[in-house]
Amino acid sequence: MALECGIVGLPNVGKSTIFSALTAAPAQAENFPFCTIDPNVGIVDLPDERLDFIASVFQPKKKTPATVKFVDIAGLIKGASQGEGLGNQFLANIRECSVIAHVVRCFDNPDIMHVREDAKVEAGIDPESDILTIDMELALADLETIRKRQEKVTKQIRALGKDEEKKLKSWTTAVEKIKPLLEDGKGARRADLTDDEKLAVKDMFLLTMKPLLYVCNIDEETIADGTNQYVEQVKKIAAEENADVVVICGKFEADLADLKEEAERKEFMDSVGLTESGLNVLARKTYKLMGLATFFTGGQDECRAWTIKAGDKAPQAAGVIHTDFEKGFIKAEAYSIDDLRQYGDEAGIKAAGKYRVEGKEYIVQDGDVLFFKFNV
Repeated sequence: MALECGIVGLPNVGKSTIFSALTAAPAQAENFPFCTIDPNVGIVDLPDERLDFIASVFQPKKKTPATVKFVDIAGLIKGASQGEGLGNQFLANIRECSVIAHVVRCFDNPDIMHVREDAKVEAGIDPESDILTIDMELALADLETIRKRQEKVTKQIRALGKDEEKKLKSWTTAVEKIKPLLEDGKGARRADLTDDEKLAVKDMFLLTMKPLLYVCNIDEETIADGTNQYVEQVKKIAAEENADVVVICGKFEADLADLKEEAERKEFMDSVGLTESGLNVLARKTYKLMGLATFFTGGQDECRAWTIKAGDKAPQAAGVIHTDFEKGFIKAEAYSIDDLRQYGDEAGIKAAGKYRVEGKEYIVQDGDVLFFKFNV
């Protein structure tokens, strides 16, 4: 499964505008449904002040941040699970993503058509109905996936008997918990599954099992307050799902992305009371939702942020840099970014006894600064 975030939502909610601002590369963004047909893909630098700090210490020739991959997927309408609109294509594209960012329209604008059930019929602004529409389509698609698998499982049990039934017990109990939720239009991620049950259904790649965050797209008049009646509706729904919410003005972020000078960007954000781009917040939360962590390497040539899965051990982290590093791993010399802040440089860290040597079983911590020793 690719480590990428799929940006989804109904047509004309601002997905492509937000994607364009994220990637500073134009995506189609017109006032008619299904403008985004093939998914646009963009690689976004992950803002990280820790990398900036390390670079201020080492003064490198090059600074390389971690990245997040975003995919702008075609708008979805009611009936997508049966192939309505671009439904089949939408579902295939989202199945390839590891995380979903669901953009919800939280602004009024009579000049931008809003649709929900029919691409030709305008609908009122109602975040709850919008979310329910997409949730139900994804749930129906997952129910169809489960139905097909159940047919296969039933045949297996008939052919192989009680031993096969026992082997598939975790799958069966997981589905018993998941199906009632899906039939109610709710996500499989809400099911209270054991570790064995999660593993048993993993290979079905259920759409509603994927981690989710909501992106409230507001208008420029709402930026100062950071919320409105529509945003509050989304926050209420998100709280029930234990999901995160990011509030963004797509129009403002798109204008901000056009400004290349840092001083101009700061002045523009100050004008609306923002200390940080909403897209920076989105990138960081997406990264965390993917279950990723960052370690750093530092030196005069380059300071770099590297992406690993949270829980990876030192040899796996070394392999992110080069496969030879993992194959011939000997040890990792390590200290934390907090140590660097406290003691100023590597000499100070060593003098304080905070410079560590870690072996193959060491679980790399987010914010570690590492130097690998290897022999191939």
